[in-house]
Amino acid sequence: MLFFRRQLLPLLRAASSLPSPIHQRARLLSTSASASASAAPFSLEEYLVASCGLAPAQARKTAQKAFDEASKYSKKKAFEDLSWSRLNSASNPDAVLALLSSVGLSRADVAAAVIADPLLLRSSPRNIAPRLLALRDRFGLSAPQIARFLLVGSGSVRICDVVPRIEFFISFFGSFEQLLVIMKNNNRILALNLERVVKPNIALLRQCGVSIRQIAQLNSWLLGFSPEHLKELVLRAEELGVPRGSRMFWQAVTAVAQNTKEKVAARLEFLKSTLGCHESEVSTAVSKMPSILGISEERLHRKIQFLIKEVGLEPQYILQRPSLFAYSLEKRLVPRHCVMKVLLAKGLLESNRSFYSLVASGGETFKMRYIDKNKDSVPGLADAYATACDGAVPSAV
Repeated sequence: MLFFRRQLLPLLRAASSLPSPIHQRARLLSTSASASASAAPFSLEEYLVASCGLAPAQARKTAQKAFDEASKYSKKKAFEDLSWSRLNSASNPDAVLALLSSVGLSRADVAAAVIADPLLLRSSPRNIAPRLLALRDRFGLSAPQIARFLLVGSGSVRICDVVPRIEFFISFFGSFEQLLVIMKNNNRILALNLERVVKPNIALLRQCGVSIRQIAQLNSWLLGFSPEHLKELVLRAEELGVPRGSRMFWQAVTAVAQNTKEKVAARLEFLKSTLGCHESEVSTAVSKMPSILGISEERLHRKIQFLIKEVGLEPQYILQRPSLFAYSLEKRLVPRHCVMKVLLAKGLLESNRSFYSLVASGGETFKMRYIDKNKDSVPGLADAYATACDGAVPSAV
């Protein structure tokens, strides 16, 4: 703290004069205004143009964004009346811009940060100064890295001490760059309480076999639930027949987190009635691929109709291979079925070759095995497949 105090005081003193060119026009604006007894009230839109170099249209849009965000915290109608916002004069914004410049941000970086989060200009300089300095001095971030961080994390910088959170998450996820990737999808992660929320949730997920990689890539938003609610989700995932420690458990937790109990029950009943199968068969399919629960009934119905009526698959065959539901009907199932029919008709594919084997093949593998291999025997097959992938009906091959 002594280090930050020594760093902070000179910055706060300097903020009152602001000799930097980035603020020169703002100073002229405020000086001329104070010289007049009938000075116009502070205009955030004009300040954004003069101080941050925004184009008038962009400044107008950014000022409106600030108004909308500030209105969430106040019932007052006029943004200019929000004296508590620290945006009733150029004083506080000037100090914030000085701090941003002090950690190496360029004029363009400052403008981008303000556009992303205009309420950054109303932040308390005393609060955000040690946090900004820590990005540079404690974590060793370069100016470009700080700029990228502020595009997704300035809201957290404004409202809480992000330093211990950044330190924890860098250690947990492995690097600042990985944390930045996660913040792009979950920009509130740095505002979470570490001791009461994040750490208990991580411990529970890890006990259930969810890996750090899975939490980082797909489940970081689960860390924001109350530990009690997350425990309920874990129990609901187990009720689907997915045991803790299985590789599908994290998908099951995600599925129940995104769907209410009523919606899950309705989806299970829909699959049972549409496929005409037993409840146990549906439960087995869901335990293999819990993400089925997140697919709309309309999409499920279209795929089921195609697989049964066009491809000729039995419901039990489909349920034993639930990943069929994960593939795009238009981009994968229909085009590959077209290729399969052509090759079967010309005797170029074994009659016992399953449709699933064609569908499950990777893009390059499928092209090499079934398109390129038969390009001389079936001229136009590649074009017909490309046409089908584009959603059109291919001409006869």
